[in-house]
This record gives sequence, C-alpha cells and structure tokens, in this order.
Amino acid sequence: MIITIVFFILTVLSVVALAGILLLSAHCVISYMRKKTNPEQLIRLKKMAIFFAMAVILNVGLIAFSQLTSSTPPIVDEKGNTPKNSIAELRKLELNGRKQWISLRGWDKNAPVLLFLAGGPGGTQMAAVRHELAELEKHFVVVNWDQPGSGKSYYTEKIKNITVQTYIEDGHALTEYLKERFSQEKIYLVGESWGSALGIFLVDKYPEFYHAFIGIAQMVDFAETERMDYAKTLEIAQSKGDTALIERLKANGMPPYYGKDVTWKSAVYLNYLSAYMAENPEIQNPGYNTLRDICSSEYGLLDKINFFRGIINTYNHVYQQIYTINLRTDYTKLDVPAYFFLGRHEVNAPTVLAEEYAQVLEAPDKEIVWFEHSGHSPWINERAKFIREVLSCFSENKTKE
Repeated sequence: MIITIVFFILTVLSVVALAGILLLSAHCVISYMRKKTNPEQLIRLKKMAIFFAMAVILNVGLIAFSQLTSSTPPIVDEKGNTPKNSIAELRKLELNGRKQWISLRGWDKNAPVLLFLAGGPGGTQMAAVRHELAELEKHFVVVNWDQPGSGKSYYTEKIKNITVQTYIEDGHALTEYLKERFSQEKIYLVGESWGSALGIFLVDKYPEFYHAFIGIAQMVDFAETERMDYAKTLEIAQSKGDTALIERLKANGMPPYYGKDVTWKSAVYLNYLSAYMAENPEIQNPGYNTLRDICSSEYGLLDKINFFRGIINTYNHVYQQIYTINLRTDYTKLDVPAYFFLGRHEVNAPTVLAEEYAQVLEAPDKEIVWFEHSGHSPWINERAKFIREVLSCFSENKTKE
C-alpha cells in the first residue's frame, strides 16, 4: 500500500514537472526569439528537467521492485502458526509457450486440487478468492490462474492474438501441470461468470482430467444474455424515469456489439445492473472490494494497472468472439458431474438460461443450487453457504456416484 501511495505521488509530481518543463521551454524559446535570454529561466528549466528525470527513474525502480517482491501471504492458523505441510506460492509458468501466473494455496499440499477460473474475459480474481474463500484452503489446494490478457498475465500474448481456443489450450496445459505437480489423476474445477463457460469447454474436451465442475453465475448463451441485460436495464431505467440512461442505451442500440467500443457500450447496462443488485436489500455483502483486492500483495504496480487494462482491452477483443456460443445446443452432454450455483436475485447472467441448460444437459450428475440472498456472485454474497455447498458437491462419495 505504501509503495502504491509513493508511486501515485511521484506520478503526480512527474506530471506537474513535465508541465513545468513544457511551460519553461516555451518561455525560453520566446525569449530566445526576442533575443532576451534569461539565464534564471534556463537554470529553472534544468532543475525541473533533473527533478522530472529523477521522479521517473524512482517510479521505474518502484515498479520493478513491486513486481519482483509480489507474493501471496503464508497460510496461518488461529494461533498465527504456519501448518507444516501447507503451500502458499505465487508462481510463473510457461503454458504452451506463454508465460502466465498462478497462485497455489492450501493447508495441506496433499489435499485435492481445486482450480478456480475467474470471470472476464480479462478479469483477475487471484486476491479476491484468497480473501473471500480462505476456508476452502483447509480442504483443497486452491489454484487461481490469471488467464492470458489479465492481471499478472496481461502480457502473456498480444491481445489481438487471444482467442477462446487460447484459453482452452492453456487451461488444459495448466491442468496437466497441476496433475503432475500434485500427483493426482484428476482435479476439481470451479468457474465464475465467463469462467463458468470456460469450465464447460474444458470438461467437455478433457473429461478424464476433472472430478466435477461447479459453474457460478453460469453463462449459457452470450448473445442472448446481452440482449436480455439490455432489455432489463431499459425496463428498470424507464420505471425510474432515468432519461439520460435511456437515451444512451437507445443511441448504442441493441447488442451484441462489435468493434472497438464493446467494453464501453456493454458497461452502460452491465454497470447499471451491478449497481441495481448492490442496492437490493435481499442480497448480502453485495459487491466486490476492488480497492482491497487491487492493493493485495499478489499484484505489483504494473499488475495493478493491468488489473483494469484486462477488463477493458481483453474483454473488448475476446467477448465479441463468443456471441455465437450457446451451451444449450453446443454442449448438451458432459461426462463430468456439473453443478450450477445461482443467485436468486441475479440479473447479469439470467438464471432462466441456466435453468434451460440444466434441463437439456446430460451428465453423470447435475444440480442447480440456489442462493437465496445472492446476485451475480454467490461466492461473495453468501460465503459460508457457498463453501458448504462446494464441499457437498465435491465430496468423494458424490463425485464417485
């Protein structure tokens, strides 16, 4: 946190110094043209340039230091002791030639492995999962993966080259690594929002690698979801008489969107619906703690910047590639148990689509688990129940049935 504050102060001072340099340079040029050179102006300009250079050098040093010292905190018990067989690592891997970051956390490194797939595309929830779901670390080795184009893995691949297949290939490679690293034939898979679709893609293609899958806020039909979200936002805005928002929605038109403004156009209704859920008194602990998450030790200064760049740039590029995906027709048979954790007050990922998918899906076991006081994020809204249900769905007896 201190490094972030110092970085911010130095950045502001750098901007001020740069503005001063430009202003003094203009004065010096004018003075020179008028043949009225002022030595004091040149001295001030030189001092300002030196200050600017030092501030920039210090900031570069801070960035490098923060990136090199980023880490995930050790596992500690109630007495502050670190369990003997625990694991708490922040690790850089090469998956299919692409360098990416994961965190591995658990009280017992011999416990089953649970891979958490973050939402997005372009989102990172490495710190959020640690803060919200620490209890799971007592039962699993919980693995969080910053996918290509997100957070610590933002520079893994040029954004323009990232496709859905990139995520599937790298998710498979990561699974292979985890199986070998922990000597396990299969692992457990949990996906949130976009990650819930990626999870389906993985268990469909590589069912032999996974015990079971949980989809949180299960995404089913991406184009239809966008149209329903747009219509819901318009309905709410009209009921509230929010004419400014209505005009913006109508100006953008009905999704799906394509081009360079997908993120910004989608944000008009997605942010509105998120705020709508946050105001719902039936939803417990309604929102992300973004400031806490971004200030967490897993992220260096550059990662903190890329935290947002991934949400904006990667989302914009990848999301328009997945409008044609419809799980109800494309992924109707899975050879892995599948469970869908849905918030009763969800509006971002319409639950009716997940219910329709569950009806047509053939799987060894399937179930919808409802969270009565949740919106889009049951793992945050109702943490205690979420953990109980994960343990229930991922129990050895259930997954072997």
